Amino acid sequence: MSHVAVLGAGSWGTAFAKILADAGRDVTIWARRESVAEAICTHRRNPDYLTDMRLPERVTATGDAAKAIAGAELVVLSVPSQTLRGNLADWAPHLAPDSTLVSLMKGIELGTTRRMSEVIVETARVTPDRVVVVSGPNLAPEIAAEQPAATVVAGTDARRAELVQRSIRTPYFRPYTNDDVIGCELGGAVKNVIALAYGIATAMGFGDNTRAMLMTRGLAETARLGVALGADPITFAGLAGMGDLVASCSSPLARNRTFGEHLGRGETLEQAQAATRQTAEGVKSCLAIRDLARAHGVEMPITEQIERICHEGMDPRLAVDALMSRTAKPESYE
Repeated sequence: MSHVAVLGAGSWGTAFAKILADAGRDVTIWARRESVAEAICTHRRNPDYLTDMRLPERVTATGDAAKAIAGAELVVLSVPSQTLRGNLADWAPHLAPDSTLVSLMKGIELGTTRRMSEVIVETARVTPDRVVVVSGPNLAPEIAAEQPAATVVAGTDARRAELVQRSIRTPYFRPYTNDDVIGCELGGAVKNVIALAYGIATAMGFGDNTRAMLMTRGLAETARLGVALGADPITFAGLAGMGDLVASCSSPLARNRTFGEHLGRGETLEQAQAATRQTAEGVKSCLAIRDLARAHGVEMPITEQIERICHEGMDPRLAVDALMSRTAKPESYE
């Protein structure tokens, strides 16, 4: 295999580059700032993310995206979801004719309600079979420390999915393949919103009953939306569904949970953003997920309340009241 390009030098992009290198691939990271690229090449470390992790010698970096992409058989996309379309429009002309595009992003695009694989297909003008999605409980600091972890590699082309699977298999990282791209992407996007709710509840002093309720009912509304869009409901019981949700809700390493904790302490959206200094994808995606659910007639009460807290300034205590006073229904994923 020729070299692999990882476009994005955030925590997950950097950790994923290490995985690829540990699996025997030559990797070039594109960093938005040339100083980050230089630090990676010179000191084998990303100065902004996972600063204690030494990158393997197989990893290089550049601030020139065209140089990173040139000849790459795998092009890994790891940028904030709302910036993907603009970035990819610039990168697309440099893609090799049959390269496989790997999405690490977990979000729904504002305005269009497109999943990230759909944005890739539209913007890069490629067929859907060329896109592979990686999703699961993948907290970058733990993977950087080589703690055992697993993920899902989802694609409509089994050959490409298996290529990615082989390219990221290491003694500490176990990938499974799946053909349910819709389910894997929705699981990754909606769990960010539920993790915000979990963080808010934690900061408000609620206990395990409340937090268990948020995870299970959050999974229920994720599955409802997924089924409406054609996903396999079984996907939501696996790594890209429940697995990712549990990790994002329960771990203090998870940025959406941490962001939610700031909101639960009464901070504004701006104050929470200043305190965390990282992209919490659920904050923006909750708007798009809400719109997607409404367009398909799917009830997503937790998502609705998180949107009101984040974007309408609703007091979290009122959101709790609204959720608990809803008309009771039989427990169901339908």
